[in-house]
Amino acid sequence: MKPGRRILHVDMDAFYASVEQRDDPALKGKPVVVGGQTRGVVAAASYEARQFGIRSAMPMRDALRRCPDLVRVPPRMSHYQSVSREVFSIFREFTPVVEGLSLDEAFLDVTASLQLFGDEVAIAREVKRRILDRTSLTASVGVAPNKLVAKIASDLDKPDGLVVVTADTMRETLDPLPVRVIPGIGSKTLARLERVAVTTVSDLRTAADRDLEPVFGRFTQRTRDRAAGIDDRPVQPSRADKSISAETTFDTDLAERNALRRQLLRLSERTASRLRAKELIAGTVQVKIRQADFTTHTRQSALRPPGNGTEAIYAAATRLLDDWLAEHPDARVRLLGVGGSELARDAQPDLFAPADDKTASPLDQTVDEIRERFGDTSLGRARAMDPDQIR
Repeated sequence: MKPGRRILHVDMDAFYASVEQRDDPALKGKPVVVGGQTRGVVAAASYEARQFGIRSAMPMRDALRRCPDLVRVPPRMSHYQSVSREVFSIFREFTPVVEGLSLDEAFLDVTASLQLFGDEVAIAREVKRRILDRTSLTASVGVAPNKLVAKIASDLDKPDGLVVVTADTMRETLDPLPVRVIPGIGSKTLARLERVAVTTVSDLRTAADRDLEPVFGRFTQRTRDRAAGIDDRPVQPSRADKSISAETTFDTDLAERNALRRQLLRLSERTASRLRAKELIAGTVQVKIRQADFTTHTRQSALRPPGNGTEAIYAAATRLLDDWLAEHPDARVRLLGVGGSELARDAQPDLFAPADDKTASPLDQTVDEIRERFGDTSLGRARAMDPDQIR
């Protein structure tokens, strides 16, 4: 472990759900999940919902069985991205060494910032204060000499927590914790460890090789190091997105071509909007199709010139979907997705294409502005609406 490092792990508390409760006071104190379709999954759960055992990635049907009064809110990804950018701008007020893990969590290496802002605990408190003042949201922060322990610490006192672990207190902090806090230990590994009486981090750190090697093989020593709080990984400033996508699971399987096209347009809108929000263009469009039997297919094609316009992405996605349907005429579709990859800030202009042929139109920009203010479902193209939605 490198001496002298000061690492923060900042984790926004129930981020998507907390944003919804902040924006709609009527939701405060209620069990809220972000997620749409009954056959989909929970994207985020408020702390009130978590009291019923509801967690992110849980099937929505299971969540509803646990809490029949559950309030479901459709996701507003462009809005969450906007709030996330505000939060990350606060991080960068303290250090340029910020490694984003998702929209709602990041590592900060503040080692070089101590002379400017005080010690790491003072920085953590000020990060939390600025987030609360500017966004009315809370964050939990773990402070430690490395990434591994900082991330574990941030989860020990949620919500709105601040846990500090030093080299001197590392063992007393980690040892009593359940072994599942160590990254890479899932339910199957946990069951195998329980069979050799390894249930805490202390047990893992002190267990004999003969007990651990059948479970971890050549990774035994690395796992033991983790249990001892050893982690030399640097905080790496976030790399650019490799792809941006949107997908949805349907309440009932779809087979009718026009219904699938309407869904494809909605997904193309979401993907294109996310690209524009990040000022990116895509050089490749992908379509993901999952059938009723869970068989999953992907198709992709080049977008030339690269772009982020809804119509261009939808046109490319439609060709891919139609080609796939021609190969699978009787298919019933459970899930559909649209994505863009080969992302860039600039595109090589096509001298023979009409101006802005693949980029955002004034309509796209207007829709983005309205959805940013009122939510992703506030406005949409008539072509993307089901017939019974049109009056």
